[in-house]
Parts: sequence; C-alpha cells; structure tokens
Amino acid sequence: MSQTRLPDGFIAELKDRLRLSDIVGRKVKLKRQGKAFVGLSPFTSEKTPSFYVHDTEGFFKCFSSGLGGDAIKFIQETERLSFMDAVEKLADEVGMALPKATPESRAVYDKRQRLYAACEEAALFFTASLHDQSGHIARKYLEKRGLEAASWARHRLGYAPDEWRSLITHLTQKGFSQSEIIEAGLAVSKPGQSAPYDRFRGRLIFPIADIKGRVIAFGGRALEPDAKPKYLNSSDTELFHKSQVLYRYKQAREAYGGSSASGLIVCEGYMDAIALSEAGFDHAVAPLGTALTEAQLGLVWRAGSEPILCFDGDAAGLNAAYRSIDRALPLLEPGKSLFFALMPQGLDPDDVLRLQGIKAMSGLLEASLSLCDLLWQRERDREALNTPERQAGLEQRLNQAVQSIQHAQVKSAYQRDLRERMRTHFWQKNRGLKAKSETHSLRSQAKLRGLGLIAYAIDNPGLIEEGYELLAAVTLPDKDVEHIRNCIFDILHADLPLDRKAVSTHLKQSGQIRALKLLQSYPHAPLIRPDEPEARDWLIALQQQTALGNAAQGSVITANMSGSESTLAWKRLHKRVAERQALKQRLHDADKASSDPD
Repeated sequence: MSQTRLPDGFIAELKDRLRLSDIVGRKVKLKRQGKAFVGLSPFTSEKTPSFYVHDTEGFFKCFSSGLGGDAIKFIQETERLSFMDAVEKLADEVGMALPKATPESRAVYDKRQRLYAACEEAALFFTASLHDQSGHIARKYLEKRGLEAASWARHRLGYAPDEWRSLITHLTQKGFSQSEIIEAGLAVSKPGQSAPYDRFRGRLIFPIADIKGRVIAFGGRALEPDAKPKYLNSSDTELFHKSQVLYRYKQAREAYGGSSASGLIVCEGYMDAIALSEAGFDHAVAPLGTALTEAQLGLVWRAGSEPILCFDGDAAGLNAAYRSIDRALPLLEPGKSLFFALMPQGLDPDDVLRLQGIKAMSGLLEASLSLCDLLWQRERDREALNTPERQAGLEQRLNQAVQSIQHAQVKSAYQRDLRERMRTHFWQKNRGLKAKSETHSLRSQAKLRGLGLIAYAIDNPGLIEEGYELLAAVTLPDKDVEHIRNCIFDILHADLPLDRKAVSTHLKQSGQIRALKLLQSYPHAPLIRPDEPEARDWLIALQQQTALGNAAQGSVITANMSGSESTLAWKRLHKRVAERQALKQRLHDADKASSDPD
C-alpha cells in the first residue's frame, strides 16, 4: 500500500485526532517543561534528557540522535514500520477507516475546502460589519461589557447586519454558490420559500474554530432584549458538530501549554470564556450551549489531566455540574479527573471578574472541588440524614454512582474515599461536631458545632500542633465558644499545661461565666493520638467550620468549598507546620549546643 493512495486531508485529520505526548508517553517517561515535554531518548542511551515533544506543534525532536517528526514518524522509528503501516496503526486507534484515493474522495476533500473558505470569508464579513455603521449597537454592547477594540480583534468578534440576505449577497459576489452557503450553515432554506436567507441577523458574532484554528461555524448573541433565542449557533454541517467542538479550544490549549495549571477552565458561555481570557486565564474554553459531552471531555483531557469546570452560581449551574459528574464517572482514569468551581449565587465568571476582580476569581478556582467532593456533596445534601434508613440511602446512592466507573483502580479508590467520608460525617454528628437533630435551633447548632471542635482540642492538646493556624483562624458563630478558644491560646502563650481545669480556671478569673458553664456541660472527648485517623477528621472538620463561617460572612472565595477539604489549603497547612517544627528543632539544637560544655 503506497502513501499516494491516501486522499488529501486524511493525514491532517488523523494527526488532529491524536495527542503526540500520549503516543510517545507509552514508550518514554515524559515530564512537562514549559510548553513541551521532555524525556530520555528512546533511540539512544543517555542519562540527561534531550528528547522533546511539542503537542501544540505536533512534533518531537531528539537531539541525541538527530531524529524528529510527527506521530507517524515516531511509530515508524520505534516500531520499525513502513509509513502506511504506521498510518494504519494510528488510524485504527482513533477509529478512522483507511480510505482510498478515488475521484469521489477527492471531490469530498475539495468540497470541504470550499466550505472552510466560505466560513472564513463569512468571518471577515462579520468583522467588517462590526466596524461599519450598522455595527454600532454591537460595539456599544461590547464596550458596556468592558471589552475594547483590541479584544474584539483578538477574538475575531463580528456583527451580522439585521438584514435578510446581506451575507448571502456578499458570499455570492465572492464566488460561492447558494448550495455551498447553505451547506456551510450560513443560510437557511425552507421548503415552500422562494429564496434562502441569512441564518444570523442582528447578532453579535463569535467565530467557532476547529482544533487547527479553522473557522467552521458561528455563535450569535441577540442584541435586542426580546429577541429569541438569546444565543444561536450554526446548525450541524459537514465541518461542524457542536457536541464535538469547544469554543476557543486551540487558543486555550496553546496557552495552557505554557502555564502551571492542571488543565483547561471550562465555563458555560462565549462571554465567560472571553472575559477569563482577557483577565489572564487564557486557557478557558466553553461548550456550545449544551451539557459537556464525552467528545468534549476527551478534548479537554487531551490538553490537561485535571480541568476545572466553572459553573454559574444558580440552580441551573449546579444542576449542570451534577450532570457533568454522571457523564464523567465512567470515563475516569488515573490522569483523567475533573474539578469544579461554583460561582457565588447569581453570578457567572464574567460577573465575578467585573464586580469582584481577578483575585476573587483566582480564589474560586483555587478552592475548586474535586469530582469526588462534589459527588459526596450532591448525595449528602439530597435529604436529611437523621434516620438509619436515610443514611443507608446515602450509602446506596454513592455505591450506584461509583459502580459506573470503568477503571478498576479508580473505582476502588472512590469506594475507599467515600467510605471514609461517611464514617467521618457520622462520627462528627455523633460527637456533636454537627447539629444533634433538625429540631435544634440554629443558635444551638452553631454553639455545639464550634464547641465540639474546641473541646476536642482542650482534651487532646497534641492535636493543636498540626491545627494551630486553623484553630486560630476558625470562625466561631458563638461568642462564648470564641472565648473558650481564646483561652487555649492564652494558656499556650503563657507556656502552661493545657487541660479542662486550666481553661475553666482562666474563664472563671476573666469573668466568662457563661462560657465556663458551656464548657462544663460538654462531655469530655475521647483521647486521640495525632497519628490516628480521628486526628485528621478533626482537622478536616476544623477546616469545614472555617469555610462555613466565611460563607456566612459572604466570602466568595471560601463559601463554595461546601464543607469539603481543600487540597491546596491542606498542603499549605502542612508546609507551615513543617516550617514551625523545623524552627522549634533549630531552637532546641541551639539551646542544647549552648548548654554543652566545650
């Protein structure tokens, strides 16, 4: 089989469907370095990596051997295959049938090229219309949204004149046939009507590109308040299938390659993706008005292993996040997961950036929930868990969700994690770290929740070493509980032993009688060693209380933690603890050295 038998465009489409680092990574252990991946050469024996893979450009370069090329070349060299055998192997992997170069296939290719050209010419027409007299309403809208002309050009924004055939007339003058204009999704033809008409009229236009950056479709936003629908996309065409495309994918993937992020940011709309990009989060994409599909998840994971799905702060946004959980669970593998950033109530990412700034948005992304976090939250909050039957229902729902995970090791990891969450949750309820029952007043819930945390610290001073910063920063809704917490630090700062008696004495001497009675009414906590699982449970519960307290005060950054552990915050805590322990050790060593005889 010779290379000439392949029709034009097949090789390009094949490579579009591959991620080179995935192909190479099967044979070479790769490590990200800037926009590239680096590893030891598979062609020579070397100790210092000189083998580079560039996903964005689609080529590898081995400086040790001098070899380089694309995915096909890599398979040829590492598996000793001919060009066509390598093509056939890769095509089989991505589900592409190997075609023959026939007159018919050539005609199909030529037709596609004409459709690409029609879409590109339409993009140029819409851009010109944005800047002419008819585009003043679109320009005014963009300026109101805080976007200037440089941003319009950067995102190739345009305007479709509010006329029935302006684009058709323009494309016809450029040599495109009426059938080509319709097949490109740019015009609509209905039975019984004498002539087709422009699909987009009186709308702000967002060009939609494929993974190579070629314009293949458009999205249009209505500019009149009562216009329906608010957003309109191109219909599916030979070039465009909206369930398989992400807005801004090429730009975002290129930007992600030079960032320290773990994956792309996936938001809900065009304007959100543009606003994030303009604010410095250039690795943002958006689906096209539909729930995230399997094909779109595949695109997202091709760029990075842990994308953040960024949903609007309303019921619809939360439901969309929950639907994404069910779509993603069967596809999870090591190196393929999701995180979720839920916006404050009533806001989308564009709103957050305009009203609260980049720092607030960064905080929301940093505090994003893992897929397991959000799954737990969804099932935990579905109903009150105040009876054994309802608690069994929670366990059943979680088990059903986990059963959809296909990867055996990931499934086992989820089962372990969720069992631990259930154990911790009900342990906290039984210990008074949460409200005893739904009949308690909100005041009692706050008092008991905070008091349980503080009492555990008093009865187990060893816990405080790791939880020092969290205990100092925790927001306590009851002033008496806060007085008890402050006593702990007064005693520690005085370098006195910490126990119930010391705290009670301090409260009595400072006149905090209500706080004293509150502490005396709370039973002694069981003894816990710092290395036991219950110690970690206490730290997590302490962090949950901090998140809940901040949410009550309107903190947009921590309110969306929803009581779950933040991995980044956890890492920062341990870093501070390690630094403090190292300082104590140095002071101890210094004291010992000064006391030793010469």
